[in-house]
Amino acid sequence: MKTATLDGKRIAYTDTTEFLVQVGRGRGAYATRYSFKGEIARAVMYYNAINIGRGYKKRLIMRNAMRPVLAREFS
Repeated sequence: MKTATLDGKRIAYTDTTEFLVQVGRGRGAYATRYSFKGEIARAVMYYNAINIGRGYKKRLIMRNAMRPVLAREFS
């Protein structure tokens, strides 16, 4: 079991935990852009690199978690 801190919250994960970076537009559904297994630092880096413009939204998901949404942003 590994741990990391994201926005002041401790996150526990393993090497098989899947992190998803998703992007959407308006009220539509999210589409997965990137997927990482056991690499939260890389997932956060890709999440921060996405520049959202007017009407877009993005989120960072940890699959199979009690509260899967780790970060969310929209314009």
